[in-house]
Amino acid sequence: MFLATALALVPLLPQEAVNRVPAIAAKEWLNTDRPLGNWEKDLRGQVVLLDFWTYCCINCLHILPDLAKLEKDFVDEPFLVIGVHSKKFDQEGDAENIRQAILRHGIRHPVAVDSDHAIWDSFGVRSWPTLVLVDPEGREVGRLSGEGHYATLKRAVRVVLDQHREKKTLAEGPLKVALEKPRDGTLAFPGKVLALPDSILVADSGNGQILQVATPGGNILRRWGNLNDPQGMAVLGDQLYVAETGAHRILRLQLAGDAREVVAGTGKQASFRPQEGPGLETALNSPWALEADGYFLHIAMAGSHQLWTLDTRSGELKHLAGSGRENIVDGPSRTAQLAQPSGLSRLGRQLYFADSEVSAIRVVDLEKSRVSSLVGSHLFRFGDEDGVGMEALLQHPLGLASWRGRLLVADTFNSKIKLLDPKSGACSSLFKKEWSKDGPKFWEPGGLDVHQDTLFVADTNHHRIVAVELKSGAWSVVLGEGAKVYMETGNGPQAAEGVSSP
Repeated sequence: MFLATALALVPLLPQEAVNRVPAIAAKEWLNTDRPLGNWEKDLRGQVVLLDFWTYCCINCLHILPDLAKLEKDFVDEPFLVIGVHSKKFDQEGDAENIRQAILRHGIRHPVAVDSDHAIWDSFGVRSWPTLVLVDPEGREVGRLSGEGHYATLKRAVRVVLDQHREKKTLAEGPLKVALEKPRDGTLAFPGKVLALPDSILVADSGNGQILQVATPGGNILRRWGNLNDPQGMAVLGDQLYVAETGAHRILRLQLAGDAREVVAGTGKQASFRPQEGPGLETALNSPWALEADGYFLHIAMAGSHQLWTLDTRSGELKHLAGSGRENIVDGPSRTAQLAQPSGLSRLGRQLYFADSEVSAIRVVDLEKSRVSSLVGSHLFRFGDEDGVGMEALLQHPLGLASWRGRLLVADTFNSKIKLLDPKSGACSSLFKKEWSKDGPKFWEPGGLDVHQDTLFVADTNHHRIVAVELKSGAWSVVLGEGAKVYMETGNGPQAAEGVSSP
């Protein structure tokens, strides 16, 4: 699948390139005011770094800061990054969904839409992410797969620029392109939501803040700002813990005060698998979701394909599950293989997690230290099917919440909420097709939580928080786009076949 720690397939060396590359034959371009696929007409004289990516992939997201640094390093030079978006999941093939991913992650370079993998195939790419460096005459200098290559790429770009300045084959300056306008609104791509008795906490990820919002009413009570892509949250007593995903650390905030402190993470991404030890001395790797368990805090470490646990009394971090190899393999917790866990929910001593890259819902038995799977079986087996156990299909789920002994699933790339009975394995869509006229339409929902019988949904690409009354089916927008909209369906959620509604 993703070669997160792959060695270079072809070393980027300071030597003359010999192989001419094919055109970037995209049917659609984003983040630019014109196509840029012809090396002679559009890109002659430019040093170009092609980034083959797909927006579900955590490794692809990890290299975006490196690309941004390279763009800053060579801002006045004829150097251009071009993203080539070659999908994994069906949802990622739609240009508008890719556009939202560009805005969500603040990408500042053109992106070619390669949903049929024509460009991928023409370049002989085999894994995400793959980086291909092309000189000003349209010849490949070399390529790398995986992440962590910033220094190598910077040196290679510098060498190619110097070589072609001497050859007088460089353009006079950088290309200017018109980028997509950034999101501007009350919420921007909210990732997770956490329900309290009289309010909700919202990870307003695109705006880099946590909001506390009154329920009912929707009034914003508090803001905690200046965060780097906040996602998962958990409350222990009067303290709020936040997974600051973009900074690879866990923060502790005071619900009733202004104090904030880092309790885990060094602020730098762990090179591969974190090492157990004191939280403040342990580098983390894209912590994405949190779940409270007494004085313990369970962490979905999406970047290292693992689950971890923080002892909030001692500050010690312990490895809970996942070998670090990306796949779906059940068994003893520490040797089981996970794939980008991104949502957590606990029922007793069973810790359930949404394993997004294998489109699975899985569970760690905290007493027996074993991982098993309820839904999902393969890195490339996904879809939108109700059913029991492995008959059911999801597509890149990111969120979980428990409700009356069952699990509600943010089936993110199907833009649905599903109901899963962990005892029978029955999984069904919460809003059936016949409800589509009156039920809420979601767009890549990323997070869920429940208070009593009210489900709160972080409807990420709609930039809003939706409340659904699970017994009546009534729903409303609490905060964000369309916050004054209120509709009543007159029906409650539909349970899976053979499972009665509460």
